[in-house]
Amino acid sequence: MMEWIRDWLLQFNMDPDTVTTLTYIVMSVLIILLCVVANLITKKIVLKILAHVIKRNRFTWDDKLLERKVFQRLSHLVPAMIIFHFAPLYLGYQPLIEKAAFVYMIIVIMLVVNSFLSALHDIYLTYEISKVRPIKGFVQVVKIILFFIGSIVLIATLLDKNPLLLLSGLGALSAVLMLIFQNSILGFVAGVQLTANNMVRVGDWIEMPKHNADGDVVEITLTTVKVQNWDKTITMIPAAAFITDSFKNWRGMHETGGRRIKRSIYIDVASIRFCTDEMIERFKKIHYLKDYVESKEREIEEYNRENNIDPSSVVNGRRMTNIGTYRVYIQNYLQNHPKIHKGLTCMVRQLAPGEYGLPLEIYCFTSDTRWPVYEAIQADIFDHIFAVAPEFGLRIFQNPTGHDMRHMLLEEGAVRERG
Repeated sequence: MMEWIRDWLLQFNMDPDTVTTLTYIVMSVLIILLCVVANLITKKIVLKILAHVIKRNRFTWDDKLLERKVFQRLSHLVPAMIIFHFAPLYLGYQPLIEKAAFVYMIIVIMLVVNSFLSALHDIYLTYEISKVRPIKGFVQVVKIILFFIGSIVLIATLLDKNPLLLLSGLGALSAVLMLIFQNSILGFVAGVQLTANNMVRVGDWIEMPKHNADGDVVEITLTTVKVQNWDKTITMIPAAAFITDSFKNWRGMHETGGRRIKRSIYIDVASIRFCTDEMIERFKKIHYLKDYVESKEREIEEYNRENNIDPSSVVNGRRMTNIGTYRVYIQNYLQNHPKIHKGLTCMVRQLAPGEYGLPLEIYCFTSDTRWPVYEAIQADIFDHIFAVAPEFGLRIFQNPTGHDMRHMLLEEGAVRERG
C-alpha cells in the first residue's frame, strides 16, 4: 500500500524526501479512517444486531452483559488491533506504536473482564441462593487480583521487562502491601467465615447495638456489611466485626413463622379474692370458661367432700379465685385466637409480685412476622385483656394520676359535707 502511494506521488515530480513524508501522512490518514469506519461498523451495526438478538431471545441472563457494557467495551479492541497490525509500516516508530497499542489493549481487556465479572454477579443475584451465599466479596477479590496482574503486565510492557521479574521484586514490598490491604484481607477472611457458617445473609434483620445497627442487611461486600435501619438510615459495619463482636439475627423468627409476644400486665393484689357463687354462675356463661368452670367445680367439690372440709369458712379446702380464672380465660382466649401460632409455646404465667402488683405475663407467638401486623395483633390482644379484667373483679395496677388524686379529694370533701 505504501509503495503504491509513493509511486503515485512520484508522478508529480516531487522531492523524494517530501514524497516519503507525504506517503506516511497519507497512510496515517487512511489507517485513522479505517479505524473510524471499523469502529462505526462495530458499534452501529454489529453491536446493534447483537443487542437485538439478546433482547429478543428467551434468556434474561445475557441482558446483564448488555447492561454492564461488556460488548461495547470489547469493541474498543478493533481500532487497537488495526493500529498494531499496521505498525510494521512505520519502521522507525514500530516499537513505540506496538507498545502503545498493546498497552491500550491491556487496559481494554482489564475493563472488559471487570464488566464481565460484574455481569456474572448480577446474573447470580437473580437466583435465590444469592441471598444465602453472597459472592460479592469474592468477586471483588478477583477484581483486585485482575487489576494487580494487569498493572504488572502494563508496567512490564512499558519498561520492556519480564513480568515475572517484577513479581519477584515485589517480595520486598509484601509487608507494605499487607499493611495497605489489611482491611481487605481481614474483610475477605471474615466474608468467607460469614458465608461458610451462614451467619448473615442479604435480607436478614440484625441488631448490633455497638454499631447502632437495627434493620435489614442490604449488601455484603469484601470489607463491609450494609444495614438499612428501620428509620431508613444506612449503617456500614466492618465485616470483621461480625466475627469479633456479638449481634442478633432475627432470621430464625422468619423461618419458624412466629414472632414472640412477651409482655406482662400488673394486677392490683388488693383486688384478688375467692370467687363467689354469683361470680361462678356468671363465669359459666363465658364461652371460653364454661367447660373449665364446670370441670373445676366438680373437682373441688369432690376433693372437699373426700377430705370432709368445713365449707362454712372460705379458708378451708379448695376454692376458685378470680385471678386463677382470669388466667385460664386469657390462656383459652389466646389458644383460640386466629392470629396466634398454634405450633409454638403459648402460656400465661404469674411472675413474682413486686411494688407494681402481681405480674401476669402473656407468652405466645403471632402467626404473622411482619412488624405492622405483629404490633396490631399484640395491641388487639392487650386491648381485650385490659377491658375484660373488671369482669373478673380485678383491677389493673397503675401509679396514681392527677385524676385519681382529684377523685380522692372530691370523695373526701363529700364525706365531710355528710358529716
